[in-house]
Amino acid sequence: MSDKQLSRTPVPDRAEENAFFPSEYSLTQYTSSKTDFDGATYPKPYTGGKWKILMIGTQERYLMMKGGEFFSTGNHPVEMLLPMYHLDAAGFEIDIATISGDPVKLEWWAFPHEDEAIKSIYKKYEKQLKTPKKLADVIGEGLTAETPYLGVFIPGGHGVLNGVPFSKQVGDILRWAQANGRFTISLCHGPASLLATAVDGGKFAYEGYEMCVFPDSLDTGANIDIGYIPGSMAWLVGENLQKYNVKIVNTGITGQIHRDRHLLTGDSPLASNNLGKLAAEALLEAANK
Repeated sequence: MSDKQLSRTPVPDRAEENAFFPSEYSLTQYTSSKTDFDGATYPKPYTGGKWKILMIGTQERYLMMKGGEFFSTGNHPVEMLLPMYHLDAAGFEIDIATISGDPVKLEWWAFPHEDEAIKSIYKKYEKQLKTPKKLADVIGEGLTAETPYLGVFIPGGHGVLNGVPFSKQVGDILRWAQANGRFTISLCHGPASLLATAVDGGKFAYEGYEMCVFPDSLDTGANIDIGYIPGSMAWLVGENLQKYNVKIVNTGITGQIHRDRHLLTGDSPLASNNLGKLAAEALLEAANK
């Protein structure tokens, strides 16, 4: 059956009423059995033992759309695991956390099952993904200049829109990272997490920043037309970031990445490999100063 003959109707998720996976056709457009991973060679990996990475995942599977439908989503596995591969190869230990401490949810339908790099890093961190830390326990009695996270990584996938952008704890961590010269790494829908800095009337921490974000034009157009999402979004990432004078530097999804100060971003799953390299190199440079 050719791609043109594949259904563009979202596929029902039998685990939840009025919930849907992406259509068969949309998966041929947005997923692949392999990534563009082309190696991760870091001749002088970090061996200092102090600096780590905090990866904040989503514990939520179902994103409610504007019309009440649920999108069966989570974190995009490539967006999460390929940057993790580079950071891990560069010598950084990665702690994994969710807001609730419940397991990280992945868009398993996007897992590249023929990609050895992705499979190996998933296996290495599988236990942590299924038994992550609770974000409140990571924060503990407060974050200080001595807290050992050199970077905070928040991957995308539509599931990140559940809870993460509205979490005061996420906002506290991001403000701490910015104030202490630590890196924030995110891509696709992940930069929605930056909105958490404005929760409860707080001052948005990234006003005037430039960044790559998944285009709203796809979430209001093609993603609906090809059945990737089951309806209109309840809210849009770019539109809400732009309320704070954020400049979105990409218009499409080409694998574009961008650095503005300590904020490293990418436009989509296509940016996962490039963003992983950028993050690994930037963090190595900072760690070895």
